[in-house]
This record gives sequence, structure tokens and C-alpha cells, in this order.
Amino acid sequence: QMQLVESGGGVVSTGDSLRLSCAASGRTDVGHVMAWFRQAPGDEREFVAKISWNGDDTYYLDSVKGRFTISRDSTKNTMYLQMNRLKPEDTAVYYCAAVWGYNAGLSAAEYDYWGQGTQVTVSS
Repeated sequence: QMQLVESGGGVVSTGDSLRLSCAASGRTDVGHVMAWFRQAPGDEREFVAKISWNGDDTYYLDSVKGRFTISRDSTKNTMYLQMNRLKPEDTAVYYCAAVWGYNAGLSAAEYDYWGQGTQVTVSS
């Protein structure tokens, strides 16, 4: 089992920055892919970014490329999402997710472990 806890959400203005954190505990010694998803009211949960088990490979939703950066610190068992130049359309609950293994896709159904979510609100 793995437990995930997000933090760092808040209310900001357009153009501001936020850094989200996701602390993992439990069986973190097993190789696992981690990702960020987000869900706005009335919308489906949407993939945002993912990072490989060793941090070498990343992949982003087109609309966040160049603005968001995903990273992980294995010594702290923590994943981050640095969000710059935020826009109102980035407003959502952000979730971190993980799945054991060395490869995973963009579908929420592929991820077995989820955090409780953290709200990000960007005002215009």
C-alpha cells in the first residue's frame, strides 16, 4: 500500500505561481510512476503531468507545457508540481496519483493510489 498527501494549494491571481507537494508513505521502496491530475467542477478528472520512477522522464498536458514543472525527490519521498503563470482555467482540485511499476499512461484508471486533493483557485 501507498499513502499520498497533497499540500500547497491556495487562492492566487492570474500570473502568480504555486508549488504543490505530494508526500508518499508506505511501500515507496517499490518503483512507481507518479502523476498529477486535476478536476474542475462538472468536468472529468484530467491528466496534468507524470514523472517516471527515477525522475528521468516527464510528460505534460499540452496546455501546461512551459508553465508547469513536475519533479520528485526520492530522498524525501515527495513529488512536486511547480505552477507558473497560472490562469483562471487552471482552477481545479489537484490530485497526486501513483502506480507501482516503471511505465504508466495518461488515464486516471491506470493509477492505484490517490491523495485527497488540494484546491487551486486562480482569480482573473
